[in-house]
Amino acid sequence: MMKTPPLSRRQFLKSTAILGAALGRPAIVPSTVFGATAPNNRIQVGLIGMGLMMSSHHHFCLARSDVQIQAVCDVDRTKRERAKALTERVYAQKAGFGSYKGCDAYNEYERVLARDDIDAVFVITPDHWHAMITIAAIRAGKDVYVQKPMTLVPREGRMVSDLAKQYSTVLQVGSQQRSDHAFRKACEIVRNGWIGKVHTIYTELGTFAPPQTLPGEPIPDGFDYDRWLGPTPWYPYNYQRVKGDFGGGWRDYWDYGSRKNGDWGAHHFDIIQWALGMDDSGPIEFIPRGWDGAPYQSHVYADGARVWKNHPVKHGQMIQFIGEEGEVLVSRGERFETTPAELKDKPLAPNDIHLYESSSQEGNWLDCIRSRRQTICPAEVGHRSATICQLNGIIERINRPVRWDPVAEQIVGDEYASRWLDRPRRTPYVL
Repeated sequence: MMKTPPLSRRQFLKSTAILGAALGRPAIVPSTVFGATAPNNRIQVGLIGMGLMMSSHHHFCLARSDVQIQAVCDVDRTKRERAKALTERVYAQKAGFGSYKGCDAYNEYERVLARDDIDAVFVITPDHWHAMITIAAIRAGKDVYVQKPMTLVPREGRMVSDLAKQYSTVLQVGSQQRSDHAFRKACEIVRNGWIGKVHTIYTELGTFAPPQTLPGEPIPDGFDYDRWLGPTPWYPYNYQRVKGDFGGGWRDYWDYGSRKNGDWGAHHFDIIQWALGMDDSGPIEFIPRGWDGAPYQSHVYADGARVWKNHPVKHGQMIQFIGEEGEVLVSRGERFETTPAELKDKPLAPNDIHLYESSSQEGNWLDCIRSRRQTICPAEVGHRSATICQLNGIIERINRPVRWDPVAEQIVGDEYASRWLDRPRRTPYVL
């Protein structure tokens, strides 16, 4: 008689969650499944994309006793080998061993996803790779933490959201301002109507330099440039194209991101969506700067609320909500103020809207992997916020307004603009 193979930890969690839902109550998981240090009870993770943005996630995982890094992946051999060495050095120190060998380093993300012992992955690559790797990870049965913006074009976002729902994937988008107390409180004040109907929102995103035409340079040894380009058009290698730098690099180019729309816009537009209660919808019109004399680029919601991009914000804050009865201003670092001033410290009443509370974007994801509940920024929310970034990018390039139907997720009456909702993909990097 053939022996039935034991359930993996991920299969066990998902099956118990499904059973609990079917019975109308939460699944009860034995505490022994989540021991603080027992190796078999840790969430086994793979890290994909070992550049600038992965550093904080890497150190977060290394500091957790309930997480085990099994693999790192990058198309740059130096980066992946450095990440492997750091991981093994930290684990050796924690265990009191002279050395530790248990973290593999890969050039191809497919090799990470093929491993049955990996439960979840961080996808912290340039934006043009987010959708392809995330979709492959979902189909491989992995839970996913993906850097913001979740995707590069709206059609990719719809695919990711639908697949995450189909596979019951616990997906978190790295829009970490949702896990900041000041931003949550600001959104609760707006959502509960304490400043009246909001009609105007200002937010500053900054600017990048225009994309440059770069000369070709020799491809460094150990760097898989073709795979770095992935689905995007081929250009000669130049370090300025591929570098991960807050001040430019690949972020300067539309092929790899949405410029400042997908950089700071992915954070601030997301918070505005949350505050306005629009997580499952979005604006209906996008207007470029200069159109009919408009001093700034903007987008407008069905109720008339208008978001002005790169309009100066009072007191140097990041976002300013202006309502008929007051204002809310908020930034990182707990920089938070209101008019009237007493709203800042006003407690929520039991019947007020209480928004999802999280103090850590990564920690919330890990908790949700265990409980199988929805994260603070799941795929549908990430898709809706990313769509705003992408539509802002479209109007910048075609230099005319577009009307948007957030239900059908279609540009209305503009066939040319509608072509920008997806993108061509270079063989063999196709979805």
